[in-house]
Amino acid sequence: MFSRTLVFSCCLILVAELCGQTNTGELRLTVENGRHSPEEAAVQLVSEANQYHRDFKTDATGRLDVKRLPFGVYRILLQQPGFAPSSTLVEVRSAAPKALTMVLSVAPVATSLTVTDSQTLVDPHAIGSVNRIGAEAIANRPASLPGRSLVDLVNSQPGWLYEGNAVLHPRGSEYGTQFVVDGIPLTDNRSPSFGPGIEADDIQSLSIYTAGFPAEYGRKLGGVIAVEPAKDTLPGFHGNFVASGGSYSTVGSYFLGQYAWQRNTLTVSANGAETDRYLNPPVLQNFTNHGSTESFSVRFERDVTDKDRVSFAVTHALAKFEVPNEQLQQAAGQRQDRGIFETIGAASYQHVFSPNIVGDLRGMVRADEQTLSSNPFSTPIAASQDRTFNEGYFRGSLSIHQGRNEWKAGFEADSTLIHEIFRDVITDPSQFDAGTPGSFQFNGRKWDLEQSGFVQDQINLGKWNISAGLRYDHYQLLVNKTAFSPRLGVSRYFKSADLLLHASYDRVFQTPFFENILLSSSQQVLSLNPVFLRLPVQPSYGNYYEAGVTKSLFNRLRLDANGFERRVNNYGDDDQLLNTAVSFPIAFAKANLYGAEAKLEIPRWGRFSGFASYSYIVGSAYFPVTGGLFLGQDVAGTVGSAGRFWDSQDQRNTVRARVRYELTRRLWLGLGGEYGSGLPVAYGGDLQDAIAEYGQQVVNRVNLSHGRVSPSLSINASLGVQLMNREKLKMSLQADGHDLNNRLNVIDFAGLFSGNAIAPSRSYALRLQSRF
Repeated sequence: MFSRTLVFSCCLILVAELCGQTNTGELRLTVENGRHSPEEAAVQLVSEANQYHRDFKTDATGRLDVKRLPFGVYRILLQQPGFAPSSTLVEVRSAAPKALTMVLSVAPVATSLTVTDSQTLVDPHAIGSVNRIGAEAIANRPASLPGRSLVDLVNSQPGWLYEGNAVLHPRGSEYGTQFVVDGIPLTDNRSPSFGPGIEADDIQSLSIYTAGFPAEYGRKLGGVIAVEPAKDTLPGFHGNFVASGGSYSTVGSYFLGQYAWQRNTLTVSANGAETDRYLNPPVLQNFTNHGSTESFSVRFERDVTDKDRVSFAVTHALAKFEVPNEQLQQAAGQRQDRGIFETIGAASYQHVFSPNIVGDLRGMVRADEQTLSSNPFSTPIAASQDRTFNEGYFRGSLSIHQGRNEWKAGFEADSTLIHEIFRDVITDPSQFDAGTPGSFQFNGRKWDLEQSGFVQDQINLGKWNISAGLRYDHYQLLVNKTAFSPRLGVSRYFKSADLLLHASYDRVFQTPFFENILLSSSQQVLSLNPVFLRLPVQPSYGNYYEAGVTKSLFNRLRLDANGFERRVNNYGDDDQLLNTAVSFPIAFAKANLYGAEAKLEIPRWGRFSGFASYSYIVGSAYFPVTGGLFLGQDVAGTVGSAGRFWDSQDQRNTVRARVRYELTRRLWLGLGGEYGSGLPVAYGGDLQDAIAEYGQQVVNRVNLSHGRVSPSLSINASLGVQLMNREKLKMSLQADGHDLNNRLNVIDFAGLFSGNAIAPSRSYALRLQSRF
């Protein structure tokens, strides 16, 4: 058993980060002159496919190490006074460091070099489409409410949708998202109401997968978001400071400082924010919605030798916020407060056995606590909760480059001690079935034990590329299950057309989310109602299929288009306990999800950059219920039920776009928008009931006869100006306007297993950013 003291102590001793569960490599560049002596030079490294565009400088020995590069094609440009510019293409395909030597020649009297990045638009050896978000897009992103800066970036990509309070749903899947933060998998719900947010300023790139998953990824496979924290190799002290503020009394600040010397890098970051609109309220009025977030992290990395690397880090984050009231709750004087507290630590060691073999060991511990408290005026129920989990994670992997093959094999073990304490007192008995006890309490704990192993290979056969893998999983909590999951992908590159065709198959094994899983499955909870249905929630098994194309257009644009289908057995969802904010997992017999996506991206075309995307999703879930808890009247609607219902993320049409135009060298304008055709509605009352409960304006945005929320539309704009651009200090100011059309957009309305959620109205924000 982990105690909180032990967990925190381990965090201070065993903390780290390295390239674990990420498809990244390393470039080790050496620059020489014609006499084969080391030479300092300015280095520009660009990959349009990966949204990577960075400037570096070699050290006095002519060396530059660039770590954690996403696999792909990169263009290197060297420039140094007195020498001719030099450019070349390099491919990063392996976790083993890529060594490259470039020689500068003395410049003739007149010299010029034409450089184009078009050859980096399409990765000819990619197996599937991966949406990547680079440092420039992160820095110039539209403003977000506290706790949402990272999830807002993910939600801007095709195939992703919000439900409720910024809960991410990839391709119609419920609670199937995992974040892999610098190699550490976080498989619990990371939405603002369930987990501390990851600050976008604290990262340098995102890689977003919705198909073609390597076998090393498991447990949550609706979507995988690989996050690379912000790091630099520049010697000395440098960093970033951000101050922001805007509508809803929102203020925030962020600081990152990094000091690099010899083979060591120390990074410290901290941020804090507060707002009067933390969650999406259930009614138009923004009742009781104040929230604040804080985080602090320390990271240390050392290259012990050219072959050995260790790194250590500790992160502590918290969020405190009020639960927004409905109208009746506000009139009664209800006040509910939630708190989320998390401390994460890990330790890892990487060893390069040879130029083609790299090994990695990793350990991680995490302590998480979530609380809920209610005042005596809460209605119809006053609930309190203290839910904790203490997690220990260990992983080992070996990467081997052998001819045309990129092998990777490894194992991981995850042990999580879950402890749930819950109490409630009913304050309005008329809202519950007869016989429901006036008070209830639960206290339980149990281990969640999960182990896995994997082997995968990516094979380059010239124009053809093949990815094959096999994963083994064992899951033990309420049930004891094992599974083997094959993964297969293939692609064909047509150089003359700069066109990549790809297809993939993923067999997935997804474990249920464990929020309140002990409470909902306990014998005690049956005392809440004599009529009940309680079934253990089994893991989900699914078959994912995707086929698509990646094509460059005019050597300036990239088009990604995909069609997909997901067939899932024991489809996971969630429900709420009584009328509380306490959710728990449930499951249905199966679900069929299919659709298509397209994204047209302009990485850089003169003064323009931006993207436009379209998503079409159809999702159907099927009775009967196969897992979870149902009480009272809900039982009648589930026992013996058959047929299908629309998945809660069945939004048929979603369009997003954003374009950035440089008005001058220091001034730019951004315009964007989002359209959604509307999510399903499952409201049991009549029109007058809906008006009385939610208000006329909200009901006007719902088509009850068609069972859909009315379409949403939001127009956004940004204006940025560079205030200072010196070598050691850069400052910029950005102004953002959200929902400038001031449309009342309803995200959810009485969904099947979720309540209402009203999107933010017209709002404004300012962000001052300085880099030093």
